[in-house]
Amino acid sequence: MAELTPAELRILLSVRDEGGFTAAGTALGLTQSAVSHAVRGMERKLGAVLFDRARTGAVPTPAGERAAGHARRILRLYEVMAAEVRADGATGAALSGPLRVAAFRSAALHLLPDALERLTRRHPGLVPEVRVVRDIGPGPAGEAADGRADLAIATLGGSTPLPAGLITGDLLEEPYALVHPRGHPAPRTLPLVDWQENCSSYTAAWWSAQGWLPPATVTAEDDGTVLALVAQGRGMAVMPELSLRDAPPSVETVDLGPDRPTRRIGYAATPELARTAGVRALVRELRAAGVGRPSRG
Repeated sequence: MAELTPAELRILLSVRDEGGFTAAGTALGLTQSAVSHAVRGMERKLGAVLFDRARTGAVPTPAGERAAGHARRILRLYEVMAAEVRADGATGAALSGPLRVAAFRSAALHLLPDALERLTRRHPGLVPEVRVVRDIGPGPAGEAADGRADLAIATLGGSTPLPAGLITGDLLEEPYALVHPRGHPAPRTLPLVDWQENCSSYTAAWWSAQGWLPPATVTAEDDGTVLALVAQGRGMAVMPELSLRDAPPSVETVDLGPDRPTRRIGYAATPELARTAGVRALVRELRAAGVGRPSRG
């Protein structure tokens, strides 16, 4: 099979992201016919149709989506190769360039800032780019698998399996606690407030065994909104420790005992990017607050 060139990979991604050959050509400074010719050439080389053509644009086929994920990862490796060769990362010289991280909200707020501050102090040329991604479906790990992130901070061992082929490692395990308005005389009589990301195998078995815990009557957008509603006296909630780090003084947390649910938080990266100096350096900083050994997901 003939190899695709970096220029072809960029055209593939532009068509996928721009939604059509004409728009991709405009973004790349190419004619529509040149883009169309390049895509047909890639399809011949790969032996698969990459896009469904229509008057309204071009939609990637499943094969096209997979090819786009590989293209992002390959092009990112070109960038990392150049940065690491310049820095000679093996000797500990300063790293530079972007470092792309995907994380769910509470991890982005409470795990990443200190780690990134220490990392950029050692490597001032590094430019972290953080994307906050809801931990639903593929979640942050899906961003790494699709080539949009060098490293993902995600929940591990939950009800939704991570994309295949990622390198993963534990960072910490956090307990859940009951949170309610401070001073309420009977907090377990309050309505339950929840959010979609909290509905997982981490809490499902424990939840079903709690006769006092009613079904959620309020479903919020994220854990920050849940905490705000509890602070306003609108209900109680069962939340993981990271979500409670900025809990206001108007709320109170209660330990749920030795059988309380816990949540595993770790990192995920593709095998090739997991070996890069920037990702390894960030994992070291993150592990300053957790434990765990890498494994193949």
